[in-house]
Amino acid sequence: MKVLRIQARGLPLLPHGMDVCLYGQQRVNEKDKESLWALTPNIFLNPATAFIGLNASGKTTIMNVVRLALGLLQNESINHMSVKHILNGVDKAVLRIYFADNQKNVNCLETAIVEKRTESDNRFFVIAEEKLWTKPFSRVRTKKQLIDFEGMEPIVERTGTEEYLLDDVSLVIGRNKKNNDSLTVCSLLSYTNENVLPFTENISMEIVKYLDPTVEKLCFEKVQDKTIIRLKFAEKEEIVLNNSKELGLYVSSGTIKGIITFSMAETVLRTGGCLLVDEIENHFNHEIVATMVRLFTDRRLNQKGGVILFTTHYPELLDMFERNDNIYIVRNKGGILPENLSDLLKRNDIKKSEVYRSDFLKGTAPSYSASMNLKKAIAATMK
Repeated sequence: MKVLRIQARGLPLLPHGMDVCLYGQQRVNEKDKESLWALTPNIFLNPATAFIGLNASGKTTIMNVVRLALGLLQNESINHMSVKHILNGVDKAVLRIYFADNQKNVNCLETAIVEKRTESDNRFFVIAEEKLWTKPFSRVRTKKQLIDFEGMEPIVERTGTEEYLLDDVSLVIGRNKKNNDSLTVCSLLSYTNENVLPFTENISMEIVKYLDPTVEKLCFEKVQDKTIIRLKFAEKEEIVLNNSKELGLYVSSGTIKGIITFSMAETVLRTGGCLLVDEIENHFNHEIVATMVRLFTDRRLNQKGGVILFTTHYPELLDMFERNDNIYIVRNKGGILPENLSDLLKRNDIKKSEVYRSDFLKGTAPSYSASMNLKKAIAATMK
């Protein structure tokens, strides 16, 4: 399964709506094809998509909406999702998710979610309406046709009388099971500021040594139904740890986050799934981030069409991209608004970091007056 586009409306934090496109919208030349993944001879998936904005601009919220949409495709219960809080206060939120399945069809899933309350005033969410459209890729010749389902009847529609279908699980679950279709999603959204290994499987030493060349050994071992960690540095005695939290006493936060991130990237590249990373530069230097992104934009490594979506504060990272259509500028304009850079900047050859820093796009740098007021306030405390 490949996610193509996610649209949302009716979310209180996104009054302007949201439209995130994961396939190339600009013209694709021969050089571009080296870093894109072909869906059809004319339509290409962007393996890496960046969301950049100032602090509190709404980048994490955008990622949470994406995670919600992917969860629906994964047959997850909305009320069990960690990102369900973005639905708080909705009258009716509508998500439109376009995706390709393993039957060579392009599909459109439209899901309307409403908030309800229990007698004790606890909120929960249910799917009030839902429809699924589908058509073969053979009928798609252009990018415009890809998401055009005008005049088509849905192949299935939620009625509320479905047996065994929970109120907060998408009806796509039946189609996924019938077609043996699935989507691998690895999310680091809950690990932005927490660096504890979430798994107890052995880690690739190539990953560990890339992050910390002084480590000779790092592995998990079962001892009497208990998992221990064996850690050894060059020319040092082996250290035995009882849990993952203790690892942070010996290796850096960057190494731990790197182990988690690169291990998840391996899984996504192997399965052709999605990797979500919030604040990708957190604990990493520029070269480590660049290496991570290049794993996805290298066709020799990314043979299954895996994608990474990440947020960042740092405009320098934008210069890794040759194109503009895999970058979203997130600003707060009376509500969170993500805008594709290809709609704001038509030329690909302009250095993106300089455009961003210069505030040419407006709202991508702290205002001059705010900076001056901060300096004056600090100066006043010196007197």
